[in-house]
Amino acid sequence: MKDFLLFYGVDKIAMKTQNKTNNRNNAKMSRRNFIKAASTVAAFTIVPRYVLGGQGNTPPSERVNVGCIGVGGQGISDMRQFLSNPNAQVVAVCDVRRECDYSKFYYQGMLGREPAREIVNKTYAEKYQKPEYDGCAAYIDFNEMLDNKDIDAVLVATPDHIHAIATMAAIKKGKHVYCEKPLTYTVKEARLISEAAREHNVVTQMGNQIHADEGLKILVEMVKSGVIGPVREVHVWAAAVYGGLERPTDTPPVPDGFDWDKWIGPAPYRPYHPDYAPFAWRNWWDFGTGSLGDFGCHIMDHALWSLDLPNKMTIEAHSSKFSDESYALANMVKYRFPARGNLPDVTMTWYDGGLKPFRPAELEEGRNLPSSGGMYIGDEGTIIAAHMAGPRLIPESKMKGFKRPESFLPRGEDHYQEWIRACKGGPKPLSNFDYAGPLTEMVLLGNIAVRTGKLLEWDGDKFEITNCPEANNYLHREYRQGWSL
Repeated sequence: MKDFLLFYGVDKIAMKTQNKTNNRNNAKMSRRNFIKAASTVAAFTIVPRYVLGGQGNTPPSERVNVGCIGVGGQGISDMRQFLSNPNAQVVAVCDVRRECDYSKFYYQGMLGREPAREIVNKTYAEKYQKPEYDGCAAYIDFNEMLDNKDIDAVLVATPDHIHAIATMAAIKKGKHVYCEKPLTYTVKEARLISEAAREHNVVTQMGNQIHADEGLKILVEMVKSGVIGPVREVHVWAAAVYGGLERPTDTPPVPDGFDWDKWIGPAPYRPYHPDYAPFAWRNWWDFGTGSLGDFGCHIMDHALWSLDLPNKMTIEAHSSKFSDESYALANMVKYRFPARGNLPDVTMTWYDGGLKPFRPAELEEGRNLPSSGGMYIGDEGTIIAAHMAGPRLIPESKMKGFKRPESFLPRGEDHYQEWIRACKGGPKPLSNFDYAGPLTEMVLLGNIAVRTGKLLEWDGDKFEITNCPEANNYLHREYRQGWSL
């Protein structure tokens, strides 16, 4: 049924072969057997246009079958993008929670594997005008889902500490991967995942969706075209506040339908508490990557792309108080990069927790820096780009009569469309792991600088912090027994 050749007569043949239980793992028919069954009745049936393709319809054989790992929060948001893509077909969902109330979170609603499965089935029932549609399988264990040979590609939208484990498992199965940002929990994982993707020749994309936005591309084109001259100073900041928490001491029961052991995954085991899941995991060193991990892959992306930042740098950080359990409430991290070709050395400073750079002299009175964004200071001008908005020269008077440089970056597809198109043999996605891996490494090195409180010298070619051997211990961590890459 994975090719969705839903002939009227074939439906009945296929349905007889299926086990009508809540466990969908064994309720699959191979493509070969299904098509063989279809051939016996095809001559006696009427074939709907959505099956064969035609104008405005993509034939099932040309769709990318997608399985979704992690369908709470962002995972549901990503899944909906694939549901709306005519070149994709969501055929499976996987989550360690059967269902979870997200009404207190901005995603809203009941989410988890069963609500996700219902969303998929309802969407396709309406799209294909098949009220009985029940083609989405639901799994608890992503390894079991990855054994499904009908799945071509997977979304990974778990908490940060599971990203690399699930992504590597998918890559080794030959599945294309769209993994949410940050690509991994540790620096070493980012390197290993990037190498594995190249080795297995799979199509990849990290979920820093703004990478495909018009505003970011215009900024990159402005900087690369020399609109503000050589850039020597960059400031990037996010309004997000994470951390400052103490480990809870009470041990409430695990909610029904929640496989807590699988949620913990490779992290050190601890009892369940709602302070960790489903909402607050980014606050904890063991599970998330803090403000840097959440927003750095969005906002530092501008700088890496437009300035061709190298994989050699020094990093130093200052932060508010933090513990071995939870991140600091506010951080300031300074990266220094050497000159590259005809580009000068550049300093990039990150701020979060309400911190921002000093107000530039060119900014008009009464106008404030955006709550999150970036500022690029060149020898011939300054650009401010609010998060998820287009770049502006300051003062605003410089924008009057300003003619944008000629576009040279591709347009026409969003982040999800890029990936699906590439899975079908199209151009390589712009935030593939060869790009997203180094971006993630750079972001996560900032957290190591915070944690050690020392000036670090990073040599990406050697994959080593060269001046502080003990800091290399934070490039990776030992996994809990039973978990590995």
